[in-house]
Amino acid sequence: MIRATNCIPTGSISKTIEKNMKTYFLLLAFACQGYLALGQDWNKTPYETKSLASDAIRDVFVNTSGASISVSGASGEAARVEIFVHGNNNQELTREEIKKRLDADYDLQVSVSNHEVHASAKRKHEGGINWDWRKQLSISFKIYVPRQVATHLNTSGGSIHLDNLSGDENFSTSGGSLHVDHLTGVIKGETSGGSIQVSNSGDNINLETSGGSISASNCNGKIKLETSGGSLHLEGLKGTIRANTSGGSIQASNIEGELITGTSGGSVNLTQMSCSLEASTSGGSMNVELSHVGKYVKLDVSGGNVNLKLPLKQGMNLNMSANRINNPFNISGFSGEWDKTHVKGSVNGGGVPVNVDASGHLEISFN
Repeated sequence: MIRATNCIPTGSISKTIEKNMKTYFLLLAFACQGYLALGQDWNKTPYETKSLASDAIRDVFVNTSGASISVSGASGEAARVEIFVHGNNNQELTREEIKKRLDADYDLQVSVSNHEVHASAKRKHEGGINWDWRKQLSISFKIYVPRQVATHLNTSGGSIHLDNLSGDENFSTSGGSLHVDHLTGVIKGETSGGSIQVSNSGDNINLETSGGSISASNCNGKIKLETSGGSLHLEGLKGTIRANTSGGSIQASNIEGELITGTSGGSVNLTQMSCSLEASTSGGSMNVELSHVGKYVKLDVSGGNVNLKLPLKQGMNLNMSANRINNPFNISGFSGEWDKTHVKGSVNGGGVPVNVDASGHLEISFN
């Protein structure tokens, strides 16, 4: 006798499949929408332009779904809002067809009051069961304003680009990249599914992504960079820098001030360091070249080897341990004890604490 137990009724299986298929198509539509937004061609003629020439703009508020946002404070440009509208899969539509779809399915608003620009685009019947995703539109905004402007931006599926602004900038996207250039002030941005590029900016930078890499160059001030799924590329940074990733490598060069950085799943390569430094990795090797040490150096490597280069003429207190240390410390100015797994002593009379804890080999050199 064959006995079947804990079986799922055929009807339940059909309902489960149907539910999963609906979920799949919704995710597919969202992905297409995000791809469309990322591929937006700003050089095309805007569907509509609103002049801001007579308004002293201080704040910009933008909210759109599945499309890109750009705000620029570049001089020489007339203050205005440009609206770009494209069909699904980036299909070109006539103005008549765009207007028909906007009137039927979307609420598009651009207004100016009390020195504020408000631009928004959303579906009239969000989540409606009869929604035909093939007729959806991508509604992006490109805005030119004076340099001293604060922004408040949100899109669920497109990229955000900011440049030449001085003020408090707050922006987020659920499915696109962030591009920041020549900003000063308080800069706070996040994305759940894209990369981040920030350059030539400063004062107070706080950028976060859950699914992409971060590239930062020529920035200064208080800088915080976080990614859960990508690599870090840092170059020419000066200030107090916190940069961490949970799933990628770290590469940095020409850093001044203080750098605290770490990864749970990649290698670390730091060159031309002239700063206080704390670096760690749980899943890779580490290469560190310091031309000048700041107030401290702390390296923690639990999954690989370490190659460390220190300045020859600077006073340091060394406290190092590794599976094997490959330097006999026969340089002049070293005082202390060392063996194949530990080093404890001082260089040039002591000074800056240098602590290293490595599970693999440690190679030490001086320049």
